[in-house]
Amino acid sequence: MKSGPNPVLIKLATFVVIIAAWEVAGRFINPLFLSSPSAIAVAFVELVRSGELFSAILSSIYSFLIGIVLTIVVGISIGVAMGRFRIVEYILEPYVTALYSTPSIALIPLFILWFGVGVTSKIVIIFFLSVFIVIINTFTGVKNLSQSIIDVGAAFGANQRQSFWLIVLPAALPFIMTGLRLAVGRGILAMIVAEFFTSISGLGGMIVKYGNFFETAKMFVPIIVVSLLGVCAVEILKRVEARLAPWKETERASSL
Repeated sequence: MKSGPNPVLIKLATFVVIIAAWEVAGRFINPLFLSSPSAIAVAFVELVRSGELFSAILSSIYSFLIGIVLTIVVGISIGVAMGRFRIVEYILEPYVTALYSTPSIALIPLFILWFGVGVTSKIVIIFFLSVFIVIINTFTGVKNLSQSIIDVGAAFGANQRQSFWLIVLPAALPFIMTGLRLAVGRGILAMIVAEFFTSISGLGGMIVKYGNFFETAKMFVPIIVVSLLGVCAVEILKRVEARLAPWKETERASSL
């Protein structure tokens, strides 16, 4: 059997090339506009030593985790209810579609007016910008399940509860996990935007602060940290999906 290219080596080589090109470009461009990776590394050490970076990370992660947990619980619950019960679908679908289509960032001033500029406002913004994509993906996964599959379960004596936990939810799981991965990206974006507009704290607050002071190297540090948080969150969700739906990994492997 012919082995394919090593994905780890490809990713590592690509990363090294990008960093090297960035370092070279950074030495020829005014540091006010673009900082080099070496200068960013020095700024990173300074911010770690001062404790400012860890404090900002904790502040951001606290509101992000609460907002995402609420998104997961509420989004999956509403999506499942819409997919399983037509009356719930008829009632909620127009509003879910309308709110998902609404430019949510435009509503941030309204959230600030309602909830102030503290942590509560940040959590609400993260939740509102993330929850509808989870609802829509969960609803799609549950709704698109073939009735014949449920009928097979019923033929083997599965009741409504068993049918839901053993057939409906596993079948909809890939849709749900896709929704969660997209929600994480939107949640991180919402976290940063909320920190721009509300208490000017956390990683978003650091970006605003050092951007206003024209300290580009230090401004890049929270930007890179935010990117790494997003990558880590998505990887965690991928591993969770692999544990909950191992048959999907088998399908991918067999298709290669």
